[in-house]
Amino acid sequence: MATAGNNLSAYDKATIPNSKDFKFGIVVSEWNDEITEGLFKGAFDALKDCGAINDNIVRWNVPGAFELIYGAKKMTQAYDMLDAVIVIGTVIQGETKHFDFVCEGVTQGIKDLNLQQDIPVIFCVLTDNNIEQSRARSGGIHGNKGTEAAIAAIKMAQLRKDAKF
Repeated sequence: MATAGNNLSAYDKATIPNSKDFKFGIVVSEWNDEITEGLFKGAFDALKDCGAINDNIVRWNVPGAFELIYGAKKMTQAYDMLDAVIVIGTVIQGETKHFDFVCEGVTQGIKDLNLQQDIPVIFCVLTDNNIEQSRARSGGIHGNKGTEAAIAAIKMAQLRKDAKF
């Protein structure tokens, strides 16, 4: 495994735009909340570390990963001044094809939102084979994908701002 023993969530704060003037939305799945709460903490802490203000971070919860799409769509409509939205969830492989259908649907749904609207939606949905892999990526040995999603959100918010004409 290429990521074995590596924390992939380190970032150089000097290369990240200051996010004090950006507004972020975070939609969090309640399913597998041990994992999604860890991802949320990573995202929230990184946004704050890069200058985001508490009042400029909105959180909504949804029941599961599939509902992230609708939650993100409604959040962008409700808060038209958001600069980026992060969707946080996890889908863990089980014994049926449900895993494949949920992963495909969520991935395509978030892709569609990015094509259909002007607010970037950052994909932070773990699709792991087991709970240990999810733990390793939500604050464990491989870092925190929530942190990585927050850094992507900041960079995309800056890109969105710079691309306005």
